[in-house]
Amino acid sequence: HHMRREIIVDNEIQGILDKIRYHYRRRARISLYKLLQSTHPAVLSDAFRHLTEIERSDIFQYIQRMSILKDFLPELDDMIIEELFEDKKPDDVAHIIHNLPAEDMVDILALLPHRLSEQIQENLDKEELEEVQELFQYPEESAGRIMSTQFVTFEETFSVRKAIDRFQDMDEDTEAPFYIYVVDQSGRMVGVLSLRQLLLYPRSTILQDIMEKNFIAVSPETDQEEAADIVSQYNYLAIPVLEKDNELVGVITVDDVIDIIREEATEDILKMAGAGDDREILHKSTLESARIRFPWLLASWFGGVLALTVIDVFESLLEKTVVLAAFIPIIMGMGGNVGTQTSTIVVRGIATDRINLNYVSSVIFKEIRVGMLLGIIYGFFLGLLAYYKYLDFQDPVMLGVVVGTAVFSAMAIASTIGVILPIFLNKLKIDPAIATGPIVTTSVDIFGVIIYFYIASILIKI
Repeated sequence: HHMRREIIVDNEIQGILDKIRYHYRRRARISLYKLLQSTHPAVLSDAFRHLTEIERSDIFQYIQRMSILKDFLPELDDMIIEELFEDKKPDDVAHIIHNLPAEDMVDILALLPHRLSEQIQENLDKEELEEVQELFQYPEESAGRIMSTQFVTFEETFSVRKAIDRFQDMDEDTEAPFYIYVVDQSGRMVGVLSLRQLLLYPRSTILQDIMEKNFIAVSPETDQEEAADIVSQYNYLAIPVLEKDNELVGVITVDDVIDIIREEATEDILKMAGAGDDREILHKSTLESARIRFPWLLASWFGGVLALTVIDVFESLLEKTVVLAAFIPIIMGMGGNVGTQTSTIVVRGIATDRINLNYVSSVIFKEIRVGMLLGIIYGFFLGLLAYYKYLDFQDPVMLGVVVGTAVFSAMAIASTIGVILPIFLNKLKIDPAIATGPIVTTSVDIFGVIIYFYIASILIKI
Protein backbone atom coordinates (compact mmCIF):
# COMPACT_ATOMS: atom_id res chain seq x y z
CA HIS A 1 0.00 0.00 0.00
CA HIS A 2 2.80 2.34 0.96
CA MET A 3 4.49 1.75 -2.37
CA ARG A 4 1.38 2.79 -4.21
CA ARG A 5 1.19 6.01 -2.28
CA GLU A 6 4.78 6.83 -3.31
CA ILE A 7 3.99 6.28 -6.96
CA ILE A 8 0.90 8.44 -6.73
CA VAL A 9 2.91 11.27 -5.23
CA ASP A 10 5.44 11.12 -8.05
CA ASN A 11 2.70 11.04 -10.65
CA GLU A 12 0.98 13.89 -8.91
CA ILE A 13 4.11 16.03 -9.13
CA GLN A 14 4.61 15.05 -12.76
CA GLY A 15 0.96 15.87 -13.46
CA ILE A 16 1.20 19.28 -11.80
CA LEU A 17 4.43 19.96 -13.69
CA ASP A 18 2.81 19.15 -17.03
CA LYS A 19 -0.20 21.32 -16.24
CA ILE A 20 1.96 24.24 -15.09
CA ARG A 21 4.03 24.04 -18.29
CA TYR A 22 0.91 23.74 -20.44
CA HIS A 23 -0.74 26.88 -19.06
CA TYR A 24 2.58 28.69 -18.94
CA ARG A 25 3.33 28.04 -22.62
CA ARG A 26 -0.15 29.07 -23.65
CA ARG A 27 0.23 32.17 -21.46
CA ALA A 28 -3.12 31.26 -19.86
CA ARG A 29 -2.66 33.52 -16.86
CA ILE A 30 -5.91 32.91 -15.06
CA SER A 31 -5.78 29.12 -15.44
CA LEU A 32 -2.19 29.12 -14.22
CA TYR A 33 -3.12 31.25 -11.23
CA LYS A 34 -6.01 28.96 -10.31
CA LEU A 35 -3.84 25.87 -10.69
CA LEU A 36 -1.12 27.27 -8.42
CA GLN A 37 -3.68 28.40 -5.89
CA SER A 38 -5.26 24.95 -5.65
CA THR A 39 -2.03 22.92 -5.40
CA HIS A 40 -0.70 21.96 -1.99
CA PRO A 41 2.41 24.11 -1.26
CA ALA A 42 4.56 21.05 -0.51
CA VAL A 43 3.69 19.43 -3.83
CA LEU A 44 4.14 22.74 -5.61
CA SER A 45 7.62 23.23 -4.18
CA ASP A 46 8.56 19.73 -5.34
CA ALA A 47 7.33 20.41 -8.84
CA PHE A 48 8.99 23.85 -8.83
CA ARG A 49 12.39 22.20 -8.45
CA HIS A 50 12.01 20.55 -11.87
CA LEU A 51 11.18 23.69 -13.84
CA THR A 52 13.87 25.58 -15.75
CA GLU A 53 15.34 28.73 -14.24
CA ILE A 54 13.35 31.00 -16.53
CA GLU A 55 10.10 29.14 -15.86
CA ARG A 56 10.78 29.36 -12.13
CA SER A 57 11.38 33.06 -12.23
CA ASP A 58 8.21 33.74 -14.27
CA ILE A 59 5.96 31.45 -12.27
CA PHE A 60 7.26 32.84 -8.99
CA GLN A 61 5.83 36.19 -10.12
CA TYR A 62 2.41 34.61 -9.57
CA ILE A 63 3.20 32.76 -6.37
CA GLN A 64 4.75 35.75 -4.63
CA ARG A 65 1.40 37.50 -4.54
CA MET A 66 -0.53 34.51 -3.24
CA SER A 67 -1.55 33.36 0.21
CA ILE A 68 0.28 30.04 -0.25
CA LEU A 69 3.61 31.88 -0.35
CA LYS A 70 4.36 31.50 3.33
CA ASP A 71 3.96 27.72 3.17
CA PHE A 72 5.69 27.51 -0.20
CA LEU A 73 8.94 29.40 0.41
CA PRO A 74 10.23 27.46 3.44
CA GLU A 75 9.86 24.21 1.46
CA LEU A 76 12.19 25.30 -1.35
CA ASP A 77 15.81 24.22 -1.76
CA ASP A 78 18.39 26.76 -0.65
CA MET A 79 19.84 27.14 -4.13
CA ILE A 80 16.45 27.97 -5.60
CA ILE A 81 15.80 30.61 -2.97
CA GLU A 82 19.14 32.23 -3.74
CA GLU A 83 18.40 32.13 -7.44
CA LEU A 84 14.93 33.69 -7.03
CA PHE A 85 16.00 36.56 -4.83
CA GLU A 86 19.55 37.57 -5.63
CA ASP A 87 18.66 39.68 -8.68
CA LYS A 88 15.57 41.31 -7.22
CA LYS A 89 15.49 44.78 -5.72
CA PRO A 90 15.83 44.76 -1.92
CA ASP A 91 12.50 46.50 -1.35
CA ASP A 92 10.73 44.00 -3.60
CA VAL A 93 12.20 41.09 -1.63
CA ALA A 94 11.24 42.78 1.64
CA HIS A 95 7.72 43.12 0.30
CA ILE A 96 7.56 39.48 -0.77
CA ILE A 97 8.82 37.99 2.49
CA HIS A 98 7.31 40.41 4.96
CA ASN A 99 4.36 38.18 5.83
CA LEU A 100 6.51 35.18 6.69
CA PRO A 101 7.16 34.12 10.28
CA ALA A 102 10.40 35.63 11.57
CA GLU A 103 12.34 32.34 11.62
CA ASP A 104 11.56 31.73 7.94
CA MET A 105 12.64 35.28 7.07
CA VAL A 106 15.93 34.74 8.86
CA ASP A 107 16.43 31.47 7.00
CA ILE A 108 16.05 33.22 3.67
CA LEU A 109 18.11 36.27 4.61
CA ALA A 110 20.95 34.06 5.83
CA LEU A 111 21.19 32.46 2.38
CA LEU A 112 21.50 35.75 0.49
CA PRO A 113 24.69 37.78 0.06
CA HIS A 114 25.36 39.86 3.18
CA ARG A 115 24.98 43.23 1.45
CA LEU A 116 21.62 42.31 -0.08
CA SER A 117 20.41 40.85 3.20
CA GLU A 118 21.15 44.14 4.98
CA GLN A 119 19.35 46.21 2.34
CA ILE A 120 16.31 43.95 2.57
CA GLN A 121 16.26 44.36 6.34
CA GLU A 122 16.30 48.15 5.95
CA ASN A 123 13.06 47.79 3.99
CA LEU A 124 11.20 45.75 6.61
CA ASP A 125 8.90 47.52 9.01
CA LYS A 126 10.09 48.20 12.54
CA GLU A 127 8.38 45.30 14.29
CA GLU A 128 9.56 42.71 11.76
CA LEU A 129 13.07 44.07 11.79
CA GLU A 130 13.24 43.68 15.56
CA GLU A 131 12.06 40.07 15.40
CA VAL A 132 14.51 39.24 12.63
CA GLN A 133 17.47 40.83 14.36
CA GLU A 134 16.64 39.08 17.58
CA LEU A 135 16.92 35.72 15.81
CA PHE A 136 20.07 36.75 13.92
CA GLN A 137 21.96 37.21 17.18
CA TYR A 138 21.93 33.45 17.72
CA PRO A 139 24.58 31.24 16.09
CA GLU A 140 23.81 29.45 12.84
CA GLU A 141 22.24 26.00 13.24
CA SER A 142 21.24 26.83 16.82
CA ALA A 143 17.84 26.41 18.43
CA GLY A 144 17.40 30.20 18.37
CA ARG A 145 17.47 30.22 14.58
CA ILE A 146 14.72 27.68 14.10
CA MET A 147 12.41 28.50 16.99
CA SER A 148 9.11 30.18 16.33
CA THR A 149 8.49 33.42 18.15
CA GLN A 150 4.74 33.23 17.62
CA PHE A 151 3.46 31.50 20.71
CA VAL A 152 0.97 32.30 23.43
CA THR A 153 1.77 32.35 27.13
CA PHE A 154 -0.70 32.02 30.00
CA GLU A 155 -0.20 33.55 33.41
CA GLU A 156 -0.12 31.17 36.34
CA THR A 157 -2.98 33.05 38.03
CA PHE A 158 -5.38 32.40 35.13
CA SER A 159 -8.32 30.14 35.73
CA VAL A 160 -9.02 27.31 33.29
CA ARG A 161 -12.00 29.31 32.01
CA LYS A 162 -9.83 32.31 31.22
CA ALA A 163 -7.23 30.12 29.52
CA ILE A 164 -9.86 28.51 27.29
CA ASP A 165 -11.19 31.95 26.30
CA ARG A 166 -7.67 33.05 25.54
CA PHE A 167 -7.27 29.99 23.33
CA GLN A 168 -10.34 30.81 21.31
CA ASP A 169 -9.13 34.32 20.56
CA MET A 170 -5.84 33.01 19.28
CA ASP A 171 -4.37 33.96 15.94
CA GLU A 172 -4.20 31.02 13.51
CA ASP A 173 -0.49 31.67 12.93
CA THR A 174 0.36 30.79 16.51
CA GLU A 175 2.72 27.85 16.66
CA ALA A 176 2.16 24.70 18.67
CA PRO A 177 -1.06 25.26 20.52
CA PHE A 178 -0.68 21.67 21.79
CA TYR A 179 0.86 22.94 24.99
CA ILE A 180 0.07 25.76 27.32
CA TYR A 181 3.16 27.55 28.54
CA VAL A 182 2.55 29.03 31.95
CA VAL A 183 4.59 32.09 33.03
CA ASP A 184 4.75 34.29 36.12
CA GLN A 185 4.28 38.07 36.09
CA SER A 186 7.75 38.76 34.76
CA GLY A 187 7.41 36.35 31.81
CA ARG A 188 9.53 33.57 33.33
CA MET A 189 8.31 30.12 32.46
CA VAL A 190 7.09 28.22 35.51
CA GLY A 191 5.17 25.27 34.11
CA VAL A 192 3.52 23.52 31.20
CA LEU A 193 0.11 21.98 30.57
CA SER A 194 -1.27 20.04 27.67
CA LEU A 195 -4.42 21.16 25.94
CA ARG A 196 -6.07 17.91 26.97
CA GLN A 197 -5.40 18.51 30.65
CA LEU A 198 -6.82 22.00 30.33
CA LEU A 199 -10.11 20.64 29.01
CA LEU A 200 -10.40 17.95 31.70
CA TYR A 201 -10.28 20.24 34.76
CA PRO A 202 -13.20 22.24 36.18
CA ARG A 203 -13.27 25.78 34.81
CA SER A 204 -12.59 27.46 38.10
CA THR A 205 -9.25 25.68 38.67
CA ILE A 206 -6.18 27.93 38.67
CA LEU A 207 -3.41 26.97 36.24
CA GLN A 208 -0.80 27.14 38.99
CA ASP A 209 -2.40 24.17 40.74
CA ILE A 210 -2.54 21.85 37.77
CA MET A 211 0.55 22.71 35.74
CA GLU A 212 3.52 20.38 35.47
CA LYS A 213 6.45 22.14 37.12
CA ASN A 214 9.13 19.84 35.72
CA PHE A 215 9.56 20.49 32.04
CA ILE A 216 12.26 20.03 29.44
CA ALA A 217 13.54 23.13 27.66
CA VAL A 218 16.53 24.19 25.60
CA SER A 219 18.38 27.48 25.38
CA PRO A 220 18.58 29.46 22.13
CA GLU A 221 22.29 28.66 21.86
CA THR A 222 21.71 24.89 21.93
CA ASP A 223 22.78 23.21 18.70
CA GLN A 224 19.79 22.37 16.50
CA GLU A 225 20.81 18.72 16.31
CA GLU A 226 20.74 18.45 20.10
CA ALA A 227 17.35 20.15 20.27
CA ALA A 228 16.04 17.70 17.68
CA ASP A 229 17.37 14.77 19.71
CA ILE A 230 15.55 15.99 22.82
CA VAL A 231 12.24 16.32 21.01
CA SER A 232 12.53 12.87 19.46
CA GLN A 233 13.72 11.29 22.70
CA TYR A 234 10.80 12.62 24.76
CA ASN A 235 8.27 12.38 21.93
CA TYR A 236 7.14 15.95 22.48
CA LEU A 237 5.29 17.90 19.84
CA ALA A 238 7.14 21.05 20.82
CA ILE A 239 9.69 22.27 23.34
CA PRO A 240 10.08 25.74 24.83
CA VAL A 241 13.25 27.77 24.30
CA LEU A 242 14.31 29.67 27.42
CA GLU A 243 16.87 32.41 27.94
CA LYS A 244 19.22 32.29 30.95
CA ASP A 245 16.66 33.59 33.46
CA ASN A 246 13.95 31.18 32.25
CA GLU A 247 12.35 33.85 30.10
CA LEU A 248 10.39 32.12 27.34
CA VAL A 249 11.63 33.38 23.96
CA GLY A 250 10.40 30.77 21.50
CA VAL A 251 9.04 27.35 20.71
CA ILE A 252 10.53 24.60 18.55
CA THR A 253 7.87 22.41 16.97
CA VAL A 254 8.06 18.86 15.73
CA ASP A 255 7.85 19.82 12.05
CA ASP A 256 11.05 21.88 12.40
CA VAL A 257 12.64 18.93 14.13
CA ILE A 258 11.83 16.54 11.29
CA ASP A 259 13.47 18.94 8.84
CA ILE A 260 16.59 19.18 11.01
CA ILE A 261 16.90 15.45 11.43
CA ARG A 262 16.64 14.97 7.69
CA GLU A 263 19.17 17.71 7.03
CA GLU A 264 21.73 16.42 9.53
CA ALA A 265 21.33 12.83 8.32
CA THR A 266 21.84 13.83 4.68
CA GLU A 267 24.87 15.83 5.71
CA ASP A 268 26.38 12.84 7.55
CA ILE A 269 25.69 10.39 4.73
CA LEU A 270 27.25 12.65 2.11
CA LYS A 271 30.26 13.27 4.32
CA MET A 272 30.78 9.55 4.86
CA ALA A 273 30.77 8.94 1.15
CA GLY A 274 33.39 11.68 0.86
CA ALA A 275 31.06 13.78 -1.25
CA GLY A 276 31.22 16.87 0.97
CA ASP A 277 28.57 17.88 3.47
CA ASP A 278 26.49 19.99 1.14
CA ARG A 279 22.87 18.93 0.72
CA GLU A 280 22.78 20.82 -2.55
CA ILE A 281 25.48 18.75 -4.20
CA LEU A 282 23.13 17.62 -6.98
CA HIS A 283 22.72 21.24 -8.05
CA LYS A 284 26.41 22.11 -7.96
CA SER A 285 28.37 22.68 -11.16
CA THR A 286 30.61 19.93 -12.49
CA LEU A 287 33.80 21.67 -11.34
CA GLU A 288 32.39 22.41 -7.90
CA SER A 289 31.35 18.79 -7.38
CA ALA A 290 34.68 17.49 -8.58
CA ARG A 291 36.52 19.92 -6.27
CA ILE A 292 34.57 18.73 -3.23
CA ARG A 293 35.14 15.07 -3.97
CA PHE A 294 38.78 15.35 -5.11
CA PRO A 295 40.57 15.28 -1.72
CA TRP A 296 38.85 12.11 -0.57
CA LEU A 297 39.67 10.22 -3.71
CA LEU A 298 43.25 11.40 -3.27
CA ALA A 299 43.36 9.46 0.00
CA SER A 300 42.22 6.28 -1.78
CA TRP A 301 44.70 6.93 -4.56
CA PHE A 302 47.64 7.10 -2.17
CA GLY A 303 46.36 3.97 -0.48
CA GLY A 304 46.26 2.20 -3.82
CA VAL A 305 49.80 3.28 -4.65
CA LEU A 306 51.00 2.00 -1.27
CA ALA A 307 49.27 -1.33 -1.81
CA LEU A 308 50.96 -1.49 -5.22
CA THR A 309 54.35 -0.96 -3.61
CA VAL A 310 53.64 -3.78 -1.19
CA ILE A 311 52.67 -6.06 -4.04
CA ASP A 312 55.90 -5.07 -5.82
CA VAL A 313 58.00 -6.07 -2.84
CA PHE A 314 56.51 -9.55 -2.97
CA GLU A 315 56.83 -9.74 -6.73
CA SER A 316 59.13 -12.77 -6.76
CA LEU A 317 56.63 -14.66 -4.61
CA LEU A 318 53.84 -13.74 -7.03
CA GLU A 319 55.77 -14.79 -10.10
CA LYS A 320 56.27 -18.26 -8.72
CA THR A 321 52.68 -18.58 -7.47
CA VAL A 322 50.46 -16.60 -9.79
CA VAL A 323 47.45 -18.17 -8.07
CA LEU A 324 47.94 -15.83 -5.12
CA ALA A 325 47.17 -12.81 -7.27
CA ALA A 326 43.69 -14.09 -7.99
CA PHE A 327 42.65 -13.61 -4.38
CA ILE A 328 43.91 -10.05 -3.84
CA PRO A 329 40.68 -8.31 -4.92
CA ILE A 330 38.51 -10.51 -2.70
CA ILE A 331 40.68 -9.99 0.34
CA MET A 332 40.84 -6.22 -0.15
CA GLY A 333 37.16 -6.02 -0.94
CA MET A 334 35.88 -8.10 1.98
CA GLY A 335 38.10 -6.21 4.41
CA GLY A 336 37.08 -2.84 3.00
CA ASN A 337 33.39 -3.69 3.25
CA VAL A 338 33.54 -4.91 6.81
CA GLY A 339 35.53 -1.83 7.77
CA THR A 340 33.00 0.49 6.13
CA GLN A 341 30.07 -1.32 7.74
CA THR A 342 31.60 -1.17 11.19
CA SER A 343 32.60 2.46 10.90
CA THR A 344 29.15 3.41 9.58
CA ILE A 345 27.50 1.75 12.57
CA VAL A 346 29.85 3.50 14.96
CA VAL A 347 29.62 6.92 13.32
CA ARG A 348 25.82 6.77 13.36
CA GLY A 349 25.94 5.53 16.93
CA ILE A 350 28.06 8.49 18.01
CA ALA A 351 25.83 10.92 16.09
CA THR A 352 22.61 9.62 17.63
CA ASP A 353 24.13 9.14 21.12
CA ARG A 354 23.38 5.43 20.95
CA ILE A 355 26.97 4.76 21.90
CA ASN A 356 27.99 5.68 25.39
CA LEU A 357 31.54 6.91 24.95
CA ASN A 358 32.35 6.13 28.59
CA TYR A 359 31.97 2.44 27.87
CA VAL A 360 34.04 2.47 24.73
CA SER A 361 35.83 -0.80 25.35
CA SER A 362 32.65 -2.88 25.31
CA VAL A 363 31.63 -1.36 21.97
CA ILE A 364 35.09 -1.94 20.54
CA PHE A 365 35.25 -5.57 21.63
CA LYS A 366 31.76 -6.34 20.46
CA GLU A 367 32.41 -4.97 16.96
CA ILE A 368 35.76 -6.77 16.77
CA ARG A 369 34.08 -10.05 17.80
CA VAL A 370 31.48 -9.57 15.07
CA GLY A 371 34.25 -8.89 12.54
CA MET A 372 36.15 -11.99 13.60
CA LEU A 373 33.07 -14.19 13.45
CA LEU A 374 32.31 -12.99 9.92
CA GLY A 375 35.99 -13.47 9.10
CA ILE A 376 35.94 -17.09 10.29
CA ILE A 377 32.86 -17.88 8.20
CA TYR A 378 34.07 -16.22 5.01
CA GLY A 379 37.68 -17.31 5.52
CA PHE A 380 36.53 -20.91 5.80
CA PHE A 381 34.46 -20.80 2.62
CA LEU A 382 37.07 -18.96 0.61
CA GLY A 383 39.74 -21.38 1.83
CA LEU A 384 37.59 -24.32 0.65
CA LEU A 385 37.03 -22.61 -2.67
CA ALA A 386 40.76 -21.99 -3.11
CA TYR A 387 41.46 -25.63 -2.28
CA TYR A 388 38.97 -27.04 -4.81
CA LYS A 389 39.64 -24.54 -7.54
CA TYR A 390 43.39 -25.07 -7.49
CA LEU A 391 43.67 -28.78 -6.73
CA ASP A 392 46.57 -29.10 -9.18
CA PHE A 393 48.54 -26.47 -7.25
CA GLN A 394 51.64 -27.91 -5.57
CA ASP A 395 50.06 -27.66 -2.11
CA PRO A 396 46.31 -26.97 -2.36
CA VAL A 397 45.67 -27.43 1.37
CA MET A 398 48.22 -24.78 2.24
CA LEU A 399 46.78 -22.43 -0.36
CA GLY A 400 43.36 -22.85 1.25
CA VAL A 401 44.80 -22.15 4.68
CA VAL A 402 46.66 -19.05 3.47
CA VAL A 403 43.65 -17.54 1.69
CA GLY A 404 41.30 -18.38 4.56
CA THR A 405 43.60 -16.95 7.21
CA ALA A 406 44.20 -13.82 5.12
CA VAL A 407 40.48 -13.15 4.73
CA PHE A 408 39.96 -13.72 8.44
CA SER A 409 42.82 -11.38 9.39
CA ALA A 410 41.77 -8.69 6.92
CA MET A 411 38.21 -8.71 8.26
CA ALA A 412 39.31 -8.75 11.90
CA ILE A 413 41.69 -5.84 11.34
CA ALA A 414 39.12 -3.97 9.30
CA SER A 415 36.50 -4.14 12.02
CA THR A 416 39.09 -3.05 14.58
CA ILE A 417 40.07 0.00 12.53
CA GLY A 418 36.42 0.64 11.68
CA VAL A 419 35.45 0.89 15.33
CA ILE A 420 38.54 2.53 16.87
CA LEU A 421 39.07 5.22 14.24
CA PRO A 422 35.71 7.05 14.54
CA ILE A 423 35.93 7.01 18.35
CA PHE A 424 39.50 8.30 18.20
CA LEU A 425 38.59 11.05 15.71
CA ASN A 426 35.64 12.01 17.88
CA LYS A 427 38.01 12.43 20.85
CA LEU A 428 40.25 14.63 18.69
CA LYS A 429 37.15 16.73 17.90
CA ILE A 430 37.35 15.84 14.21
CA ASP A 431 33.97 15.02 12.69
CA PRO A 432 34.17 11.24 12.31
CA ALA A 433 31.60 11.28 9.52
CA ILE A 434 34.00 13.05 7.17
CA ALA A 435 37.32 11.38 7.74
CA THR A 436 36.37 7.80 8.50
CA GLY A 437 35.31 6.41 5.09
CA PRO A 438 38.45 7.05 3.02
CA ILE A 439 40.89 6.32 5.87
CA VAL A 440 39.26 3.01 6.76
CA THR A 441 39.09 1.60 3.24
CA THR A 442 42.62 2.73 2.39
CA SER A 443 44.31 1.42 5.52
CA VAL A 444 42.40 -1.86 5.34
CA ASP A 445 43.55 -2.40 1.75
CA ILE A 446 47.18 -1.91 2.69
CA PHE A 447 47.12 -4.05 5.84
CA GLY A 448 45.08 -6.74 4.12
CA VAL A 449 47.62 -7.14 1.33
CA ILE A 450 50.63 -7.07 3.68
CA ILE A 451 49.18 -9.78 5.92
CA TYR A 452 48.14 -11.92 2.97
CA PHE A 453 51.63 -11.94 1.48
CA TYR A 454 53.28 -12.32 4.82
CA ILE A 455 51.27 -15.44 5.64
CA ALA A 456 51.85 -16.78 2.12
CA SER A 457 55.60 -16.28 2.25
CA ILE A 458 55.80 -18.21 5.53
CA LEU A 459 53.44 -21.09 4.73
CA ILE A 460 53.96 -21.80 1.04
CA LYS A 461 57.25 -23.48 0.26
CA ILE A 462 58.83 -22.09 -2.85
